Amino acid sequence: MNRCNPRMLLGNCLAVLIAVTVMAQAATDEQKVIVVASTTSTQDSGLFGYILPLFQAKTGIAVRVVAQGSGQALDTGRRGDADVVFVHAKSAEEKFLREGFGVRRYPVMYNDFVLVGPQSDPAAVRGSHDVLAAFAAIRRKHATFISRGDRSGTHLAELELWHLAGIDSPASEGSWYKEVGQGMGAALNMASAADAYVLSDRGTWLAFKNKSNLSVAVEGDEHLFNQYGVMLVNPQKHPTVKKDLGQRFIDWLVSPEGQHAIGSYRINGAQLFYPDADAPRG
Repeated sequence: MNRCNPRMLLGNCLAVLIAVTVMAQAATDEQKVIVVASTTSTQDSGLFGYILPLFQAKTGIAVRVVAQGSGQALDTGRRGDADVVFVHAKSAEEKFLREGFGVRRYPVMYNDFVLVGPQSDPAAVRGSHDVLAAFAAIRRKHATFISRGDRSGTHLAELELWHLAGIDSPASEGSWYKEVGQGMGAALNMASAADAYVLSDRGTWLAFKNKSNLSVAVEGDEHLFNQYGVMLVNPQKHPTVKKDLGQRFIDWLVSPEGQHAIGSYRINGAQLFYPDADAPRG
């Protein structure tokens, strides 16, 4: 008759205990990760690389960022593939809320857009503070303009500027207007290669390293204001949303600690984003 070896039995029990512990820890670690659908500007500017380690050190919650244009980020939230959306397209954000996909919109921070262009300045707009006049001049001169064309917050802002300048369909105006369907960094690279104008958020522009022959042509117009908001994806629409962890991220962003972290992020001494969690939510 075979006898049970006590040492072997103990070893097997320890192996099972270790395996169960490892699996439980892995499950716990997975539960402490949230997905944030956000803009390429928050990623490309380096902001997330600065603030997310601070948030994780404070809470133990890791954030996995899906960087897209604002329209795409909101669609990611609509599908339930993110726990939080953090974007800069207020009218689209409000539509997201009306459709029931978001719980509440919180203002977080702002910066501004800048019209970037080549040193040769073919539209003769450099130094102006009137972005609508600059857009009209670019169209009149048929100076090359690179549009992101990706339903991002920057793209939607650009289209609104064309509309306010009296140009409702710039894509039909001729080959001088080029839609690229890519993020801000790629659009800036294309503008640099093509000696073209492009609308950029200031944060990505300051972080952009391949400035080459590009510089800011127009800034300081009130039409260039750029507000960012954050929303929890509605768990009633998508029960898989990690509502408690997602809300902790939102609460941290709008807390004094999170607001200080956002305001502290700089490149070469220049502040990229200005916290304004106390801004009206309407």
